[in-house]
Amino acid sequence: MNRSNGSASDRSIPPGRTGDAPATSDFLQLDTGDAPRGGIADWLARQIRGAIADGRLTTGSRLPATRALADELRVSRGVVTEAYRRLTEDGHVAGRGRGGTVVLATPARTRSMPARSTATDGWSARRDLFATPPDNLGIFDAVRAAPARIDLSPGLPDLSAFPRAAWLRAERTVLAGLAPADFGYGDPRGTPALRGAVARWLSRNRGIVADPADVMIVNGTAQALRLLVDVLRAEGISRVAVEEPGSLGVRQHLRPLGTPPVPVDAQGVRVDALRATGAPAVLLTPAHQFPTGVVLGGERRRELMDWAREGGLVIEDDYDAEHRYDRPAVPALHALLPAHVCYAGSVSKLLAPALRLGWLLAPPAYRDALADAKRLVDLGNAALPQLVLAHLMESGDLERHVRLIRKHHRRRRDAMIQAIATHLPGARVHGAAAGLHLTITFDAAAYDAPDTDLATAALAHGVKVHPLSWHTQLPHAPGLVLGYAATGTAEIAEGVRVLGRLMRPRGG
Repeated sequence: MNRSNGSASDRSIPPGRTGDAPATSDFLQLDTGDAPRGGIADWLARQIRGAIADGRLTTGSRLPATRALADELRVSRGVVTEAYRRLTEDGHVAGRGRGGTVVLATPARTRSMPARSTATDGWSARRDLFATPPDNLGIFDAVRAAPARIDLSPGLPDLSAFPRAAWLRAERTVLAGLAPADFGYGDPRGTPALRGAVARWLSRNRGIVADPADVMIVNGTAQALRLLVDVLRAEGISRVAVEEPGSLGVRQHLRPLGTPPVPVDAQGVRVDALRATGAPAVLLTPAHQFPTGVVLGGERRRELMDWAREGGLVIEDDYDAEHRYDRPAVPALHALLPAHVCYAGSVSKLLAPALRLGWLLAPPAYRDALADAKRLVDLGNAALPQLVLAHLMESGDLERHVRLIRKHHRRRRDAMIQAIATHLPGARVHGAAAGLHLTITFDAAAYDAPDTDLATAALAHGVKVHPLSWHTQLPHAPGLVLGYAATGTAEIAEGVRVLGRLMRPRGG
């Protein structure tokens, strides 16, 4: 192989091409006009080596095929082959047969090269995670990234049970039936197939009578809340009351608005306290209140409907209503008062949060504004996952999956309750009849320190939990919010045992 920097073959041009102007490539934005005459192989090797050093090419990245890159740069294939050979000799890349040529290792950064920032900058140290109020929007990213051998964070279903085979079958079926036009831009409110499937799903499972035209597909409940914030602000609504205790994540999404707290008791949100706030809207989790797990009682529902008929707006977050074990199903508020309820749901707790698929049903007065907001944000969700989900819903595969994971979740819930009885006998358990988590609280005789201290100590011992105080705006008894659905029974028992060891009675 010719290694001469002065070889005429460095500038050879494939047949049918002209040499009037330097050639460029999308790969690293290479431009042969920058190369010294007669030294393209050296120049190309240096460009790739530099890209590896500064992080543009990371470990495992695949380089373009030699023939393709040579064609783009209008040089002989031998030039590219020679550059790759030099990088291979240096140990920067290696040939993987049909896998192509891949980057082996990224050189260590020099002191002059700043480290790349991450979503968890300033929150990565374990000792800092629970030490300050969780006002940083990246706090949940930091919690998820924090290493732990046992993760009892709330909010995840049994991800190991994701129906991969059913999803693949549905995807193949959907792809086989798509016409070329189906790959173009669609309705920003969602594909007709999924909007219809969601309407039928909600009718069967949540008692909601809705037309597909009433349904808008969103990137999970998080986007539904963000769209509502923008639309409500434009309508002059500056405050949305929230449950107390209530989800920290919800408060983060509603941050541009005021969020006065409304106490929750054994019957759910106190409507008298809601009236006292003067807020024109309220966000509720009535089927399984987060984090206490209480169900909005019948009398409270009647009081709430009276409040709504007087002009109030309810935002219903139906985040895990399908997961129930020891109580009958509770109809959605939207089923009772659709003209005054914005209803949000998703598959994050049914299948997986990574799908980023949910739905929003709003009163007619808000639909056009919400559709316009969605259009401006992203022109609509990706169509293929929508169509696959619609197939799962219509085929019965999703209902079969829900029945399966209920069994998994029930076993894990029972394991957690048993472990709490054994290792945390002074703890009071809340919300055991449904959902994916339990909340436990302690009295002063059992624990007399902030629950953030307990969460910090637990993480230091490899167990990840949420302190209850993260989900409160008013003073409350210390406690923890413990997820059980995504963790095996042995790990649940061990995690609670660690918590029991960390508890110290007053004066102990």
